[in-house]
Amino acid sequence: MLSKKAQSIGLSPTMAIDSKAKELKAQGVDVIGFGAGEPDFDTPAHIREAAIKAINEGHTRYTPAAGTLELKEAICKKFKNDNKLDYEAAQIVVSNGAKHSLFNALAAVINPGDEVLIPVPYWVSYPELVKLNDGTPIAVGSSEKNSLKVTVEDLNDHYNSKTKALILNSPTNPTGLVYSEDELKAIADFCSENNIMVISDEIYEKLIYSNARHVSIASFNERIKELTIIVNGVSKSYAMTGWRIGYTASSPKIAKIMGAVQSHAASNPNSIAQKAAVAALQNDQACVEEMRLVFDERRQYMYERIKKMPYLNALEPIGAFYLFFNLAETVGKSFKGEKISGSDDFARLLLDEQKVALVPGTGFGAPNYMRLSFANSIENIKEGLNRLEAFVGDLQ
Repeated sequence: MLSKKAQSIGLSPTMAIDSKAKELKAQGVDVIGFGAGEPDFDTPAHIREAAIKAINEGHTRYTPAAGTLELKEAICKKFKNDNKLDYEAAQIVVSNGAKHSLFNALAAVINPGDEVLIPVPYWVSYPELVKLNDGTPIAVGSSEKNSLKVTVEDLNDHYNSKTKALILNSPTNPTGLVYSEDELKAIADFCSENNIMVISDEIYEKLIYSNARHVSIASFNERIKELTIIVNGVSKSYAMTGWRIGYTASSPKIAKIMGAVQSHAASNPNSIAQKAAVAALQNDQACVEEMRLVFDERRQYMYERIKKMPYLNALEPIGAFYLFFNLAETVGKSFKGEKISGSDDFARLLLDEQKVALVPGTGFGAPNYMRLSFANSIENIKEGLNRLEAFVGDLQ
């Protein structure tokens, strides 16, 4: 008998789309993929050089399970400088990517039957990670009137005695929206009043545009800081997705539990990647700004193009590197005699006809939406959007 829990977990649709696009490319098909959730830049040279130096100096053995003291101290300094948050090294747990950090956070606080509030649209792995830790994911709907960001009223509609935690993501995947300081303050007060843990996914914090700014929900007061587990990492900001270094900051008690869980499940994060992460955090941040400016140029181009296309209604992304558009006006229309009932049909027909791979909103809890990544060259973005425009122009 196989595990019922494991069998209930679905494959990641974002990974599936990216894999399908790469498979077609390997067959020689001219596919343009907008599914990637990773920067298309190389890891900056000084970070790569730090890894090479670490290998040559013999830093190839086990480290402490929760990460090296050197990296933890660099992370504490980052929190102090960027977020005005004071943490000690014992409150930091370094893991094999931010996804692993999210798993550890949920493992530390969830008991069977606990409910976890997850704003919709959500990153595809949030509900699955909750289920893997014997919790119950509760989807909290949002409105386009509030740019698909949840309000305290939305959260209160789903709050009950079983509510244990809220997963909050800002800047958000898939919408690219950023919660304002006032919005976060209201959510922080609600969670404090109702003793709700906050798992705050801040992995895209350095990729923000249009004069918006990132505020960590943990920074308002000691009460919400005690309730919050911040999840972050080096993958998005430093083009280090394959290096697999994520980290959390939390209360000492929770950090100790997460460290213990990780010590048995995965031992320590990669020793060489930890050295590289130190170099990323401690050295000149100009490389981050260079990438951010390129992303911003692509963001503006993509948004201006899509908002002019028939039937598609785009939300302007303010963070991360995704654009989320509403395709509800295409539902019921036909392409070559085949009707579109939602984003799955739209994505399948677009890939078959125009060889453009987008991620359907179904996996994000939003079946009438589609996500595009602008972590792609401007040439590919232009050609891909030309094909998308041709596709919607042929709908009847």
